[in-house]
Amino acid sequence: MHRTRYQTAAERRTSSSYLVSRQIVMTSLLFFLLAGVAVAAQPRLTGSIPRGIQRGTTQKVIFTGTRIKDGRQLLFDIPGINVLSVTPVDNSKVEAELEVPADTPPGLYPVRMVTETDVSDMIMFAVGAMPNVDEVEPNSDIETPQLIESNVTIEGKIATEDVDYFAVDLKKGDRLTAEVEGTRLRRGRGDPFFDPYIAILNSDRFELAFSDDAPLLQQDSVCSITAPEDGRYIVMVRDSSFGGRNDAYRLHIGSFPRPVAVVPAGGAPGEVINATFVSIDGQQWTESIQLPSEPSELYPIVATNEHGSSPSPNYVRVQPQGNVIEQEPNNSFKESTAGTLPAAFCGILAEPGDNDYFSFEAKKGQTVSIRLFSRKVLRSELDGVINVYNAKGGRVGGNDDSGGPDSFLEYKIPADGAYHVRISDHLGSGGPGFAYRLEVALAGPELTLSLPDRKRYEATMIAVPQGNRTAVMLNATRKGFGGAIDIEALNLPAGVTATPIQMPANRTTVPLLLTATADAPLDGRLVNLVGKVDKRDDVVSRFDQQHQIVGGRNNAVPFEYRSNRAAIAVSKKSPCTIAIVQPQVPVVRNGSMELTVTIDRADYDADVAVRLLYNPPGIGSSGSIKIPKGSNEAKIPITANASAAIGEWPVIASAIISDGNGSYEIASDPITLNIADKIFTFGFPKTSSELGADANVVVDVEIGRPFEGTCEVELVGIPAGVTCGNSKQTITNETEQVVYAVKVADKARVGQHKSLVARAKIVSDKGVITQTQGTGILQIDKPLPAPVAKPAPKKAAAPAKKPAAPKPAVEKPLSRLEQLRLMREEARAGN
Repeated sequence: MHRTRYQTAAERRTSSSYLVSRQIVMTSLLFFLLAGVAVAAQPRLTGSIPRGIQRGTTQKVIFTGTRIKDGRQLLFDIPGINVLSVTPVDNSKVEAELEVPADTPPGLYPVRMVTETDVSDMIMFAVGAMPNVDEVEPNSDIETPQLIESNVTIEGKIATEDVDYFAVDLKKGDRLTAEVEGTRLRRGRGDPFFDPYIAILNSDRFELAFSDDAPLLQQDSVCSITAPEDGRYIVMVRDSSFGGRNDAYRLHIGSFPRPVAVVPAGGAPGEVINATFVSIDGQQWTESIQLPSEPSELYPIVATNEHGSSPSPNYVRVQPQGNVIEQEPNNSFKESTAGTLPAAFCGILAEPGDNDYFSFEAKKGQTVSIRLFSRKVLRSELDGVINVYNAKGGRVGGNDDSGGPDSFLEYKIPADGAYHVRISDHLGSGGPGFAYRLEVALAGPELTLSLPDRKRYEATMIAVPQGNRTAVMLNATRKGFGGAIDIEALNLPAGVTATPIQMPANRTTVPLLLTATADAPLDGRLVNLVGKVDKRDDVVSRFDQQHQIVGGRNNAVPFEYRSNRAAIAVSKKSPCTIAIVQPQVPVVRNGSMELTVTIDRADYDADVAVRLLYNPPGIGSSGSIKIPKGSNEAKIPITANASAAIGEWPVIASAIISDGNGSYEIASDPITLNIADKIFTFGFPKTSSELGADANVVVDVEIGRPFEGTCEVELVGIPAGVTCGNSKQTITNETEQVVYAVKVADKARVGQHKSLVARAKIVSDKGVITQTQGTGILQIDKPLPAPVAKPAPKKAAAPAKKPAAPKPAVEKPLSRLEQLRLMREEARAGN
């Protein structure tokens, strides 16, 4: 037995001086963390008082946060809580009256608040099966614990280095289980975060059971004992590293059932399964469970018996694969439990070193998807590894952790026959909580839609102002298929419409534009975003959005929630609307353009930051443009690189408007940006010159297609010290070459200048097309020195006269290059 003995408060004080310095360090760290946090416009929820209520009751709850003075609605991601009223108290408190029916399953319920201008981030609100009891200080000394009855939920807080003790009287053989919600009740990022540790002690202060980071509860804890004798037992809760910042927790203490595994871990929609529950102490019992008629990635099952209900559910999967439950012995491929595809192989690695084998028949050329569910959905203790073997027992494939914390493998069958899958734990462990579900099927198409975060680590919420528009980007992940995707938004708030923008086959993201009528009622909804592919009924989409409830060190996410619907709300009317002017000419590769954004200000008089919602492939735009106070328009410069995606692209401008009522993110209607291939190809023969000399820079012009209007080609990138008197020249569709006369100053920099660029600007009544291409080279040299004169030779005697020679032919004038060569030779001869 683990025999840790806990100290009294006096004993701790004499042995914990190091904790004082730790507290100072952590307080300083917290100060600097808070000092660096930027204020965001989005409303935020930080918690509630209380953090949860008992089912079968109606109670008023204060939700706390920032910028929630106009809070008007609560959106619970999971049904089960009825919101009777929402009344703002001030900018940091909103009172809500909540009704929780008696049949609502205990557990955590994700909630967001809708204000008059936006939608908040998400926190967890708890529903319990037992009555709430408040922690009462002083209870931080093991000698003075708070005495409680069994089967209650304690709402408390952990201050820095705080330890809370609770005492309960038991009879020999009584079951006592303690389960805590701590990490899951926080919201935000930071290290350290609240990481609860719990233990059950006897009256001699010896630890009988403890828990830190139970997989079933992610970063939270659960432990259990059977009382070895009559007496008083103590439940302790603290931060695992003796931290704490008045962190809230809910501690469930009682005799309630606490299964850590359910086998089989799911079934087909509408099916009734005989589920075996495996308790934290290893005991088992069987119940019939009616599964819902619709598929579910995580379906909660709450165990209930004469001692109560478990404080949180076990999760199973509701999917069409038929269940195949392991039949022991199945510890080798020769003893595999056989199934027929598609199948869900279910079982438990009941003891250390246990391996489970399953087999199935497959045909050559088939691709089989093998996906293990343990940590990620079932919250099992199993860190699963899968290996695949052929009929002779030869290993042909395997995986560890490709499915996140679980394992996933797609295997192409090389030959007809039987294949075996082995499931094992990464460290060879096993026990009652090592449950799994292995779904094996022929690989099919998959389509997942998601909203990318607009703010780092913050899930995107959508607010559409009355009489206005807003837009976000929508991502799609295709697997096993191609083709364009049509996007549909179901169950939108009244008065809101989604502009259909098809996602092309070669794209994975597309704008989602939402418009609200002027009289749309203020309302928030959880909306299904659906993708459909023409003539592909086998492609069924799902929406998946990650909410990082708690963030830790190195971008780790100790606790997250994944939503299958998007939060969309109608907000109050924005003071302004914006529009983007449709250009009448294309932007060409290697070209640039200015897009005009206009604003209808009404009475709003302040700078307005505008940007493009997204850039088509190969397009760059400025994200720091403002429509200045007193102006009604601004230009957003864009550029197209040499590989910009040719075609027509929907482009939307976005702006943030802030006034005394809040902030609004508004959007323009889309315009069509036409991206075209370049019109010109410019060639740059190398040009050489000397200091103080003149030269001609020649640019060859190849016209890819005729242009309309007038075109001027400008030579830019001219080096310092070089001037050009005709740097802008007009060309026609017949032009093949442009010559620029340049003059090199005496003090220009000698060397090779790779900076010459030709910029063409076509002007017509439709607009301006600009294309830029480089680079040309200008070589600047020093002049060669004049040749040194040779001494005159001594005068010799006059030779005898000879007959006159024929008069030589007139020599051809030397070219500039020949003159330079002759001067170089004479100079060398003079030396």
